Amino acid sequence: MNSDDFRQWSRRAADWGADYRNTLRERPVRPLVEPGDIFRSIEASPPEDAEPMDRIFADFEEKILPGMTHWQHPRFFAYFPANAAPVSVVAEYLVSAMAAQCMLWQTSPAATELETRTVDWMRQALGLPEGFSGVIQDSASSATLAAVLTMRERALDWQGNKQGLAGQARLRIYSSDQVHTSIDRAIWISGIGEDNLVRIPVGDRFLAMDTAALEAAIVADREAGMLPAGIIACVGGTSTGGTDDIAAVAEVARRHGLYLHVDAAWAGSAMICPEYRHFWTGVEGADSVVFNPHKWLGAQFDCSIQFLRDPESHVRTLAIKPDYLKTHGRDGIINYSEWSVPLGRRFRALKLWFLLRAHGLESLRTMIRNHVAWSEGLAARLASEPDFEIVSEPMLSLFSFRHNAVTDADTDAHNLRLVNAINDGGRIYLTQTKVDGRIAIRFQVGQFEATAADVDMAFTVITEIARGTA
Repeated sequence: MNSDDFRQWSRRAADWGADYRNTLRERPVRPLVEPGDIFRSIEASPPEDAEPMDRIFADFEEKILPGMTHWQHPRFFAYFPANAAPVSVVAEYLVSAMAAQCMLWQTSPAATELETRTVDWMRQALGLPEGFSGVIQDSASSATLAAVLTMRERALDWQGNKQGLAGQARLRIYSSDQVHTSIDRAIWISGIGEDNLVRIPVGDRFLAMDTAALEAAIVADREAGMLPAGIIACVGGTSTGGTDDIAAVAEVARRHGLYLHVDAAWAGSAMICPEYRHFWTGVEGADSVVFNPHKWLGAQFDCSIQFLRDPESHVRTLAIKPDYLKTHGRDGIINYSEWSVPLGRRFRALKLWFLLRAHGLESLRTMIRNHVAWSEGLAARLASEPDFEIVSEPMLSLFSFRHNAVTDADTDAHNLRLVNAINDGGRIYLTQTKVDGRIAIRFQVGQFEATAADVDMAFTVITEIARGTA
């Protein structure tokens, strides 16, 4: 591809992207394909000779696009959002064109310094104190792994990386059962082991872990010769929005000298609205906090911010400094690859900078407030229907519900059929979860361009299909 071709096809791709966004409401949210359909449509062997771009682009539209789930669809109410505001997409064009490797200050000074500034902008926007600095990770999974590794090293007096875990006291990490499965993976990968992730029972409306039980578990483990290392608390858990009492958990962590990581991957975005910050009261007592601007704020994936109260402990855990990665003759610089598990780093700060400048915090606050209000309104409407029940009350814009079909003794099976029928219809997309061992259907609104009319359609689709399948 020469320069003229690059210009032509870049313009074609940009035009396609704009047309795609404009036609999303005309498309089914989830593709109407069967497993293997796309695979079978693609040639079994790679091409020996170059093919023309127009043929490649046509195959993209004819073979690939029909098999895509449309995460930017305004009626995507499943999982959590993975928003890509148009201005963020424009920034990613530029990042892709430059293709910079931003692992060190010297490999792209602007990338490092813009990251430092935009992370601090977000710290201010969320109301976190000045003592926090931070880094843009690829995802909350990586941030949590980095936090667990730091817990491990701090508990082992910084000898784990050097000596390994053999012969050491058994490390213990504490969380509720509402945390994301990325916590389980971090425990596996860190070598701590699944058996040493202690699940603390939960109670109350927001499924907060019982801090008395947490403290008792820590004391019992110490008396048994084990080594408590850290606590992972949750704000806005994936299943139904489980949220710990962060102030109470932080006090337990302080008393026992444990590292506290707070996972607010989804709900953290809502903290740009001061009225929602009560959900994480006491967060200033955490050692590490993660939230994903690529979920609810509109920064294209991947863009996950990890705030740190003591970045030196983090760097001490993760940094390796061979001579070929040193920046000689420069003092006081930050190399963000030393704050991350991977060495390679994309220029993630640019899209966040574009987003914050193009929309401003107040516009983003309005979007989140609307999503919360629309979700609460839908929950109230479903609650007023005699054949529906609200299983978990709205936590910000997330709630779960169940349809009680009088003709179906197996409510779980009925609700699984219901969510599948809804999704096969293509007008909206939902997911299921389990609450107290029983199936419930999750609903969350968070797509960047969703409207009240889209949420109204969700009510229509849910009730029509539920009563048609009863």
